Amino acid sequence: MLAAFAAAMSSAPAALAQVSDDAVKIGVLTDMNGPASTPTGQGSVTAAQMAVDDFGGTVLGKPISVLVGDHQLKPDIGAAIARRWYDTEQVDLIVDVPVSAVGLAVQNVANEKKKMFITHSTGAADFHGKFCSPYAMQWVFDTHALAVGTAQEVVKRGGDSWFFITDDYAFGHSLEKDASEVVIKNGGKVIGSVRPPFATPDLSSFILQAQASKAKIIGIAGGPPNNGNEIKTAGEFGVLKGGQQMAALLALITDIHSLGLKAAQGLLLTTSFYWDMDDKTREWSKRYFAKMNRMPTMWQAGVYSSVMHYLQAIKEGGTDEPLKVAAKMREKPIEDFFARNGTLREDNLMVHDLMLVQVKSPEESKYPWDYYKILAKISGEDAFGPPNPACPLVKK
Repeated sequence: MLAAFAAAMSSAPAALAQVSDDAVKIGVLTDMNGPASTPTGQGSVTAAQMAVDDFGGTVLGKPISVLVGDHQLKPDIGAAIARRWYDTEQVDLIVDVPVSAVGLAVQNVANEKKKMFITHSTGAADFHGKFCSPYAMQWVFDTHALAVGTAQEVVKRGGDSWFFITDDYAFGHSLEKDASEVVIKNGGKVIGSVRPPFATPDLSSFILQAQASKAKIIGIAGGPPNNGNEIKTAGEFGVLKGGQQMAALLALITDIHSLGLKAAQGLLLTTSFYWDMDDKTREWSKRYFAKMNRMPTMWQAGVYSSVMHYLQAIKEGGTDEPLKVAAKMREKPIEDFFARNGTLREDNLMVHDLMLVQVKSPEESKYPWDYYKILAKISGEDAFGPPNPACPLVKK
């Protein structure tokens, strides 16, 4: 009896003692009221809380709580909240963080404080490239995967001439560069491009130039608000009726919902997640819909996936010590409603399969949020490519 008691005391209580501050705190740092709030915002908070609730609310006998912060799309505010959370509120993990400039600022703080950070709604490949970190993970996408996934599959289907409408800042340039390389590599050609400034109110002249190019594919290399306005303006100008197709290198299901199928029909895009893909995606998404009254974006679904995987790693590893948790997260494949064939690589990029989809016409859509036809599955290996040797975590 004494031996059994000693064995029990040496296992469970020791594991319990490995949770810092007797609690696990997860901070959702997001845009609560600005232009990124619909695809992230409260939806990301809800997804994180759903993961905590589904996990049971405790891990290793300690409570799990969710904190919320609004960085207002400003790097200095994001970094200040992250520093306060890590320093004084003992937050163990920060998630979401839309906009790459804010995400990179938060990553710097995470490195300095040796605390964990998982980004979902920022696409800069530098997160797992030259700025890669043992404490920071990229879970849902990067610019390379979306650009490569879309361009490669569209060229395979005959879309071999491209004209780009590219947001005139680093994010847009990166999307155009990656997609152009793939188009040319697969035997296609890039006829030209135009570069409207961010948040341009009138995009008519740029659409007319793309239309006049006669390119089979008009590539939209940018995010909100330009991408939505470009799709809408193209519809008004009859671009699709003229035989050209539009391929968005970043578009979310909430963008399609806002535009409406009449304006967005025929659009090609790559996504990490679609709520109506199979029984697993539908089951989770309908629970999410009951709370948010809209279907989740790939970013919001990714928040749930990563939080659940993180908590499971704490449970299995018996500790919330950041580097040990990260190592445990890399041990097991990620196969859940969000990810297919997912693995967390040595550079802390979560590689998983993507989908090329086409937006349905109003006539093809049979029920609310029935927006996509899945045209092709894209393997994570093809989309994300090999680890960047610039990352110091990558074994040379």
